[in-house]
Amino acid sequence: MGLGGKVAIIGTGIIKYGENFHQSLTDMVYEAVTLALADAKVERTQLQAAWLGCYEPMLYGFEGNSGTFVSDPLNLFPIPVTRVAAYCASGIEAVRNAALAVASGEYDIVLAVGAEKMREVPSRGSLVAQAVNRGHPVIAKGRTAPSMFALVATRYFKEYGVNEEALCAVALKNHYHGSLNPKAHFQKEITAEMHARAPKVAEPLGLFDCCPTTDGAAAAILTRADLAPKLTDRYTIIRGIAYAVTAGYWNTQFDPSWNFTSFRSTQEAAKAAYRMAGVTDPAKAIDVAECHDCFTITEIVNYEDLGFAKPGEGWKYATGGVTKLGGDLPVNTSGGLKSCGHPIGSSGIRMIDNIHDQLLGRAGKMQVKGATMGLAHNLGGPGAVAAVAVLSQP
Repeated sequence: MGLGGKVAIIGTGIIKYGENFHQSLTDMVYEAVTLALADAKVERTQLQAAWLGCYEPMLYGFEGNSGTFVSDPLNLFPIPVTRVAAYCASGIEAVRNAALAVASGEYDIVLAVGAEKMREVPSRGSLVAQAVNRGHPVIAKGRTAPSMFALVATRYFKEYGVNEEALCAVALKNHYHGSLNPKAHFQKEITAEMHARAPKVAEPLGLFDCCPTTDGAAAAILTRADLAPKLTDRYTIIRGIAYAVTAGYWNTQFDPSWNFTSFRSTQEAAKAAYRMAGVTDPAKAIDVAECHDCFTITEIVNYEDLGFAKPGEGWKYATGGVTKLGGDLPVNTSGGLKSCGHPIGSSGIRMIDNIHDQLLGRAGKMQVKGATMGLAHNLGGPGAVAAVAVLSQP
């Protein structure tokens, strides 16, 4: 069994990411879903169930802590709407749950939407405050996302003889891609000098190595693959989608088997998704990818964990232009988390939507010519969980 090839995406919607002070979380949900419904050419009354990806609703208030915050603004009563929280993998995990429901035969047309409101508080009142004020009293001390991924960068540099030029290559690439994306938070290119002179956040990660906290929402409409051509002539197929949990939230960095140069969760999720999709050589099968670049080092490690590059050689893909538009395997053509920003619950769905657009040939200036199969990837926890989705043309 399995859902590979049985579920299609027939409509997507992404709002402008950024400091959306003019919108509440439900405003963003409404906009994203309305765009997706229009794209799919279906009415909201045709939706039979929905899933909401939202990781940290308490940053903003109570909005997002239940599926009711999708039901209410869209008047979806009385269908079931379920909130999904899986750290930074919440978005793809929401899509996976929606896809499973369709593949099971329970529903014909469903919704997956992700949203996060992160800019209503100062930066030090956001994720940093969560770690300091709500974290474990001992092992959470000094444990922020930049500090943890800085350890990964330091270890990777030591093991493979790499330096900050590799990080710079990722930052320059993703800011260039972001300059082509009208919905990205940051839409400006940067220079190598700007990267080098930027203040350090957590050595060796500088300002331009870190993604911003952002407001945003994205949505996708799913249906059975056999039903899709009756609804639209433009759709993509979910060939494989998987989610892996390989550690606890507090003890990830204390696992004695972890070498700090890879993430087992990504490797396991990728294996499962590839197996479902029938992919044996991802470097050749995947034409375009959106992977989790919360920090520049993360993208480099992802190249290896996703099977695009051998261990210790991911950095060469960045410095060699392989993953830039026009390269052999363009990655994060949207600008990635680095330029789009990372409203946590929505990022995975935004990535899937971007790949969907690539496969339909409607990605505009970000388009990868001839793309027929693409991949979306989230890493969260940080590092404890990961999700991978493989999409293709029909």
